[in-house]
Amino acid sequence: MIKMPTDYKEDDKRIRMLIAGYPGIGKSTLALSAPNPLHIDVDFGIDRIEPRYRVPFIQPKSYDELLGDLTPVNVQDFDTLVFDTGGKLFTLMSLWAIMKDPKYGQRDGSLSLKGYGAVGREFARLMDHCFYDLHKHIVMVFHAVEEKDGENTRLRIKIEGQTKNNVWENMDLGGFVEVIGNDRTIGFSNCERYFAKGTRGINGVLKIPALGPDSPNDFLTRLFKKYCSNIAAESEKVGEDQKKYAEVVAAGKAILEKVKTPEDADGAVEAIANLPHVLTSRAELQAVYGETVKKLGLFWDPILKKHTPAPAKKDGEAKGAAQ
Repeated sequence: MIKMPTDYKEDDKRIRMLIAGYPGIGKSTLALSAPNPLHIDVDFGIDRIEPRYRVPFIQPKSYDELLGDLTPVNVQDFDTLVFDTGGKLFTLMSLWAIMKDPKYGQRDGSLSLKGYGAVGREFARLMDHCFYDLHKHIVMVFHAVEEKDGENTRLRIKIEGQTKNNVWENMDLGGFVEVIGNDRTIGFSNCERYFAKGTRGINGVLKIPALGPDSPNDFLTRLFKKYCSNIAAESEKVGEDQKKYAEVVAAGKAILEKVKTPEDADGAVEAIANLPHVLTSRAELQAVYGETVKKLGLFWDPILKKHTPAPAKKDGEAKGAAQ
């Protein structure tokens, strides 16, 4: 079914986010600040989260068990699926893939190249299922590791092989959690230290508020609302620009329809130039202007700086053109 842009509701937007950082830095608690989350504790680390910040959870021991849990009925009361951690999720997927087809594994139990490809495709399918079919926000938690890049040390998500690309590909946001001074922060902009991902006005390094006895754990809930409000503002701006564009093009065409003489064309050029152009209105009206003066047999004389009738072709030129 074809829909119009005005049919899209910003409240329907779901967000896919990656959170990475060193162990013990508070990634899980931060992830659970997303809207109405279900904690998919594949790492079996719920005991490391303060009881007041815990939410309903599942602890699947296999990938098949996880798939059995992620049904529309089971997750209907939740808005966000928090996978904690992504590295452990890939371990479950790897075991599942090798059991399905031994060629996906090697003698030491690790994945073969074909296995990495199969797991990457399954990860993409799972994310699509959670995002499109179940219509949930997704938050993926990853441990961070240091990797040497020449003389520099960079942070990367802890995951094996080429599957890093599959993880980042469809994420809307991706941030690394660090401690800077006395503050916990999350960075959404690429830098020499790590790769990150910011969109819709969410970028730079943001301070994560400290949680006190009476403070709600709602950082990501508020961040997601800001993300959606930024989309709404962008959509409103585009709608205004499209309306202005239509008005300017209509006004310009009305001016050009009245062009009958070289003097009319001179005035039309100035009038169109003074219109409040927006989007591609100037380029479109220039094309209409070109067609108009061509039909009237006019051309712009750059020396006289005005329109004049096109010079008549000489007999020799006309004969040569005919040949």
